[in-house]
Amino acid sequence: MNWETKITKLLGIKYPIIQGGLAYLAYSDLAAAVSNAGGLGQITAMSLESPDALRKEIRRLKELTNQPYGVNFAIGQHGRPYSEFLDVAISENVPVITMTGGNPAPIFNQLKGVDVKKLVLVAAKRQAQKAEELGADAVMVVGQEGGGHLGKNDTGTMVLIPSVVDAVNIPVIASGGIGDGRGLMAALSLGAEGIEMGTRFIATQECIHANHAYKQRLVSGTENDTVIIKRSIGAPARAIANEWTSKILELEERYGDYESLKDFISGEANKEYIYKGSEEKGFAWAGQVMGLINDVPTVKELVERIILQGEGIREKWTMR
Repeated sequence: MNWETKITKLLGIKYPIIQGGLAYLAYSDLAAAVSNAGGLGQITAMSLESPDALRKEIRRLKELTNQPYGVNFAIGQHGRPYSEFLDVAISENVPVITMTGGNPAPIFNQLKGVDVKKLVLVAAKRQAQKAEELGADAVMVVGQEGGGHLGKNDTGTMVLIPSVVDAVNIPVIASGGIGDGRGLMAALSLGAEGIEMGTRFIATQECIHANHAYKQRLVSGTENDTVIIKRSIGAPARAIANEWTSKILELEERYGDYESLKDFISGEANKEYIYKGSEEKGFAWAGQVMGLINDVPTVKELVERIILQGEGIREKWTMR
């Protein structure tokens, strides 16, 4: 079956599947596995301690795959400047740069004249239009079901994707609540040219930085086992419900300001759970798609399963 879409042609990949940026988790092992499986793997830049560390990670990725890959820039993560990290990506001839959170305009300015594909994660129609105006080659659009940071309007993927497709002229990639071939085919039916998955790729063998307990929680959990935190400070984000997130929600209801929350929503608290499995000391991002996760396969097995299921669905469509 031919899986060519505007996104596969734009990025030079076999299947229209992109791995999310995944703070503190998306490094060369996972990214290479996704790219080798036919999708687009990504390294998360701003979770690394220095530009030199990013360079080493990119070079290791190049040793593990000869396929296209991307580097994700979580703008404003920890308030860290990213210009020097971006310089590294440029000097290493990274083929795809993706941007999540914050204002991407400075990155576009720094990338002027650079031969690189630019993708922006958005959560609203106006954000997508702005990204197109800035020069994005495509937008990744995350619905309210997704894990991590979301839009403020609580718009679900089923409505948000066609809304954005109708509003821009560049390709749209669907994200949020997608974890199998059914999600892929639904996204294509809505007018998207591909999908981005975050939570589902955490529960894979090559996501080596994610603690076993974190992966098993994704397997055992349901779509009802997540909560939205940080809404009180205007940055809603979906995480696995646990004792720590209950403390966050209590603080939000009582105080509702960043100073009261900062120690509980910090990167260090995030790493306590995702690296050490310490639910009583931290939190972990996850989307509602955890209700569809039943195992921890290799990335290759997961991608092949998604494609096979998608092909089966298309065959049913053509038979009717």
